[in-house]
Amino acid sequence: MNVVVRYAPSPTGRLHLGNARPLILNWLFARKNAGKFILRFDDTDTARSTAQFAQGIEDDLDWLGIVPDTKMRQSDRLPLYDAARDRLIAEGRLYAAYETADELDRKRKRARALGRPPIYDRAALELTQEDRVRLEAEGRKPHWRFRLDGRAVNFDDLIKGSQTVNTSSMSDPVVIREDGSYLYTFTSVVDDIDMDVTHILRGEDHVSNTGTQIEIFEALGTPAPVFGHHNLLTDSEGQGFSKRLGSLSLAQLREDGFEPLAVAIMAAITGTSLPVEPYGSLDAIAEKLEFSMISHGSARFDPAELETLNARIVHAMDFATVRERLGSLGGLTEAAWLALRDNISRLSQLVPLYEDVVLNARAVVADEDKDFIAIARETLPPEPWDETTWGHWTSVLKEKSDRKGKRLFLPLRLALTGKSEGPELKALLPVLGRTVSLARLS
Repeated sequence: MNVVVRYAPSPTGRLHLGNARPLILNWLFARKNAGKFILRFDDTDTARSTAQFAQGIEDDLDWLGIVPDTKMRQSDRLPLYDAARDRLIAEGRLYAAYETADELDRKRKRARALGRPPIYDRAALELTQEDRVRLEAEGRKPHWRFRLDGRAVNFDDLIKGSQTVNTSSMSDPVVIREDGSYLYTFTSVVDDIDMDVTHILRGEDHVSNTGTQIEIFEALGTPAPVFGHHNLLTDSEGQGFSKRLGSLSLAQLREDGFEPLAVAIMAAITGTSLPVEPYGSLDAIAEKLEFSMISHGSARFDPAELETLNARIVHAMDFATVRERLGSLGGLTEAAWLALRDNISRLSQLVPLYEDVVLNARAVVADEDKDFIAIARETLPPEPWDETTWGHWTSVLKEKSDRKGKRLFLPLRLALTGKSEGPELKALLPVLGRTVSLARLS
């Protein structure tokens, strides 16, 4: 099967976890089918689109490990849209309308008051050439609408199954603004035709747009691609994410130390029947994820689940990977990594933990524990040490001090690490070594 997909963000803000869902689902589908993945910046909204946001999106894709086969910007393709515009005007499918935003709002309110649907009444189609000349002499500039067929548009959705959108209940969409700039509804179709896009995977909030766009495809003489509309990723309260508000932006997740693979897994698998687990790569997810696994219900993101998944990925890292990412880190050894890793959920937490517990810990000894710590110092075994040393030492201490449980172990932890909780001491003790341990017990 020949597969060409596209991810088409508008560079008007940073990508968030909700934006990442269609991004990753398109990427997985392309990978699974040895297809082509296009990154297309829908940047015709010149007032809000910026080069900075576009670069930020490219940085996000790079962080996730997604490498587009082709990159393009709609702002570079205006002659293509102009040609499609002229064709549809000549064929009577685009028409000029002159109502202001206030006039359109009054029309909608009037329709509601009369119990009618608030859709555009196509008054502009009744204008004569003299009317248009007069309106433009008044300083009005037209916006352009696509004239819908007003029929039931049927399509088979890869995820939702058979779908029908009745365009008779919709306003003819504005596809060109008064300033001559194009809207996504129109340019997206022109680009999809030009780039031979075969499948369009996007959020279910676009289902109604699909009816309109299928009519535009057909008006331009091309069969529409195959559509698939997935459930939307929401926050823990069931609310959608927002680029403008910076809700869980990928940049922030990256800065907070989350692994890109953990973020990708959560974006793709939340709201599916696949288990959330540390898949080894995006390709591993692609092999298992089927469209039939995507729920028709909500896909609610749980931050605690991301934290847990991230921890599982971090805990499985080998020491060579850790050393490559963090450098020498004050003499960090593989034994230290193995002792500390279960106490972090993000790799960035290793540095402060290592410094606090291994390098710079300050012993804490309560007055009632001073005699016990003195016994601990006296019975500290000679080196070499391994993970059995802790057990042998505490067994001797138990007999000599008549202590057990928390009364035995907590004072030792406080003296050796300065913390009441932390890494398992049987693994940490050989990392500290006898000289450091003896100094802290002193």
